[in-house]
Amino acid sequence: MNPAIDISALKRVYVKPRIVAFIPAHNEELSIRDCLEGLADQELPPNVELDVFVIADNCTDRTEEEALKAGQELDLRIIVLKTEGNKQRKVGALNTAWKSIYGDVMELYENKLTPFQEKYKPAVKAILGMDADSRLAPKALIHLWNGLMSARNIGGVMAKYTMRMPLKKSSITRDDPYYEQKIQSGLYGGAIQRWWTHQQKQDMASWILNLQYHGGSTYVLGGQATLFRPEALQKIVDENNLDGPWQNDSDVEDMLLTWQLQKLKWKTLISPDARCFVDAMRSYHTYRQQRNKWRGGTVDLLTNKDIKIKTRHYGMLWRSQMKTFIDLFIRILFFLLLTVSISTDQFVWSWVWIIPVALASILNLILALKTPMSRPIDVFLGGLVISTEIYLWVNFLTFIQVWLDKLSPYKKDGWAQQYQAENGTTRSKLWQGLGLFALMIAGIVLASIHYREFLTSTEIQELTEPYLRFGWLVLTYLTIFASSVMIYKIWTLRSRHKA
Repeated sequence: MNPAIDISALKRVYVKPRIVAFIPAHNEELSIRDCLEGLADQELPPNVELDVFVIADNCTDRTEEEALKAGQELDLRIIVLKTEGNKQRKVGALNTAWKSIYGDVMELYENKLTPFQEKYKPAVKAILGMDADSRLAPKALIHLWNGLMSARNIGGVMAKYTMRMPLKKSSITRDDPYYEQKIQSGLYGGAIQRWWTHQQKQDMASWILNLQYHGGSTYVLGGQATLFRPEALQKIVDENNLDGPWQNDSDVEDMLLTWQLQKLKWKTLISPDARCFVDAMRSYHTYRQQRNKWRGGTVDLLTNKDIKIKTRHYGMLWRSQMKTFIDLFIRILFFLLLTVSISTDQFVWSWVWIIPVALASILNLILALKTPMSRPIDVFLGGLVISTEIYLWVNFLTFIQVWLDKLSPYKKDGWAQQYQAENGTTRSKLWQGLGLFALMIAGIVLASIHYREFLTSTEIQELTEPYLRFGWLVLTYLTIFASSVMIYKIWTLRSRHKA
């Protein structure tokens, strides 16, 4: 049988139970084969077949041709669906694949199904949603299937995600005739790109370990690799009068879908065994834009009164927002108190301040060790805290921007901003920001030196002393709280769960 199938052309065929993969692909000619190779490596349940729907979404490259070619060579049943003028991006692409099987309720005229199509729809027992730049690890699909079929009320099971570490850019010689092609492939990266990748990998590992420790339920079934029960998706369509399960009402369509599943009493779980390898954001700018979209979408779901859906993790998500605010406030307050104390010659060192740093070092060291495929340098940098602190400050900037955008009357398109960053059509203002910060520090230091006699006078010291005493007291209690949270996290990491 030709792996490239036209479903409507098949008339009288016995239809075995099957898993159907939906892969939205916008200009993914360089990555689609790797994704399909991962699917070709999978072990399938007995008497179950796999069909792969690649949705060439508004493509201007050879995504369609590369997908069909890979299907032929890998012996995969590939169905390529093309969209043109799709303004809903990933949501529109996924719903296009859904409608190709379950029909389009918005069609003006009812189209009669072929005998094969009438048998095909009930034969679909699971739908795998994947990104075109993701790759399933061997046996991941059978693990997802076993998880989904372990109970009737499970609506979706997500794989554990691990960022792929790029190969060393220095391993390619400049006179390599394929140098530019290899760099363009995304398989190689420099030291900074590899550092960004590890930080995201460790962040993801921490999130996965936390979910597993609390029972394996997740508030977001990530679009990179999740196996859904079709009846659960159909229930969302019916209950909400939709033309497809995925909605364009949020920048985090996968999270919105998960909350809708939970509202309808379906369980949403993370698989303890299935792994999927995904690409990381390899620069400050692309990372910021991706996280702005993710965090902005989360905050929008938490605060949007028009979307009347609450997840069972609602309280946990708000606590996470509050913890981020407290961590940011602690650092800003410490900087202000330290500046005033030193400027007015009232700073007194206390060894107590070493405790949170030591706890952070232990926590990051354990996380680095539990992060899959971590390097010795990653473990070393995790213990030093500095590396993780830099990454944390980038997330603080995202946190601030997301809440400022939330208070703004103008809504930004998170998807568009991420696409523009990845395509290089926008640039970050990192160096300008660092330059302004350096100027501010230099200004404070110079002013403190120039006005030292005035700042260290008895009058100024008596004036500032009560405020400093109160500020250090507040900081002490907040630090105790933050330290308690770290101790709790260290305690949870004693479990045998693997990221």
